[in-house]
Amino acid sequence: MKREDVDKFEKLSSQLQGIYQELSILSKKSPNDAVNKFKLNFINQLLKDSNEFLGEGYRPFPDFSEFDTDDVPQNSDVVFMLSQYLQCLEKLRADNVVRRPGEWCWVVDADQGEQGDEFGLVYVKTTSPKFPR
Repeated sequence: MKREDVDKFEKLSSQLQGIYQELSILSKKSPNDAVNKFKLNFINQLLKDSNEFLGEGYRPFPDFSEFDTDDVPQNSDVVFMLSQYLQCLEKLRADNVVRRPGEWCWVVDADQGEQGDEFGLVYVKTTSPKFPR
C-alpha cells in the first residue's frame, strides 16, 4: 500500500460515511421514498470510485457496481449498499494496519528518498480499526 492509497481511503471512507448518515436519517423517516437523481449521481460516482479502489478482493458484491439512474432506488436500498461498502473499507483497513506502541498505523511503502524500516516500510498513524485482526 502507498501513502496516496491511504489518502484515497480516508477521502472515500469519510464521504461514504457522510452520505450514509444522511440517508440513514431519511430512511428511518421514509424508507420507501426514492432518492432524487441529484443525490444519486453523487452516490454512483462514490460507488464507482470505491469499486476501483477496493478491487475484486474487497468489493462487496461482484455483480453490483452502481444504482440504475432510470430505476431510482429507495432510501433503504441505498443505506443497505452504503453500509456494505463501509464494512468492506473497514476490512481493507484492518488488513493493512498494525498496532504499534500506543497507536494504530497504516503500513505503507516508503516514498522515494524517504527512509523506511529494514523492509522499506513507513507507518502512518490512523484510528483503530473497527475489526482488528
